[in-house]
Amino acid sequence: MSDDGELDLNSLSDEDLVFQVHDDLYDGLKEEVEAAVHILLGRGWAPYKVLTEALVEGMRIVGIDFRDGILFVPEVLLAANSMKAGMFILRPLLIATGAPRLGKMVIGTVKGDIHDIGKNLVGMMMEGAGFEVIDLGINNSVEKYLGAIEEHGPDILGMSALLTTTMPYMKVVIDTMKEKGMRDDYVVLVGGAPLNEEFAKAIGADAYCRDAAVAVETAKSFMARKHNQLAKG
Repeated sequence: MSDDGELDLNSLSDEDLVFQVHDDLYDGLKEEVEAAVHILLGRGWAPYKVLTEALVEGMRIVGIDFRDGILFVPEVLLAANSMKAGMFILRPLLIATGAPRLGKMVIGTVKGDIHDIGKNLVGMMMEGAGFEVIDLGINNSVEKYLGAIEEHGPDILGMSALLTTTMPYMKVVIDTMKEKGMRDDYVVLVGGAPLNEEFAKAIGADAYCRDAAVAVETAKSFMARKHNQLAKG
């Protein structure tokens, strides 16, 4: 966008502004996303409506193109960072209005592993889909995972590993959860380049997610199932 032909976001209708947010998220234009969020709020939009129709829908489009190989990790990280900037404005407002969340996730890379790009991407995409995410960072011991589960009471535990040598540690965490009689209370999702579905099944995880887009879809389907069970109960 050149300076002389710059788009005036204020001049757009609500509908066009929401589409513009989708485009700006896709292109990783952080300042434009922030400006549009402020404008929509200024027009009386509820924070939850801005979150779902502008940011979550925008990231859903990004997720589809990432899954289909049209977008790649650097571009998705830019999009996710732009979404985070929008979320930063909305988060206190969402808390104040008690807006519904899809669920809560604790995520971290396992002990001995310091890789975090994939994990960060999953965290950002999950936030973009309307989940509350507690990111434990890298090199997490069983104690760290269990402490976070106890403190935050998540629906989902996400573990990531990029090294074949650290993959088995995921089983240590799951086995410890079983010993403590708490395994069935949480959905455990695992991911990372060397993993596959067979491995996830063998260690007792609920699902293997090959990338961030799949992680979001998987988490959503588990939460939908949980809500259905609660409704029946």
